Amino acid sequence: MPDAPYRGQVLVCTYGAWCRIEGSEEVRAALKQGVKDAGLASEVRVTKSGCLGQCGHGPNVAVWPENVWYHRVKLQDVPDLLAHLKGGPVVERLRYRPAKAGSNKTPEVLAKEAKTGAKVE
Repeated sequence: MPDAPYRGQVLVCTYGAWCRIEGSEEVRAALKQGVKDAGLASEVRVTKSGCLGQCGHGPNVAVWPENVWYHRVKLQDVPDLLAHLKGGPVVERLRYRPAKAGSNKTPEVLAKEAKTGAKVE
């Protein structure tokens, strides 16, 4: 829907085990390189973030100030996200719309936390 390149920040969760196990570091690096290659580095900042409270849904990517969240992002999805950042539409197949505001950890994560007595992030 946007007709101009995105201007803002892209946060990629690289905190804790869940997002990292699913490749968030690689997704962040590819997004950062893609933004640079597209000549958008002065407009778009791609950064690591701490936990976004959506453990088990990751890797999670938040696009600000647009407030578009993506989940289960894989390396092969990066070209579609870059198209969004270049002014294309939101990638609906990856869009994350949690049922409620705040933490939305998956049952698997909650069960592991209950079993270990520690927060899993």
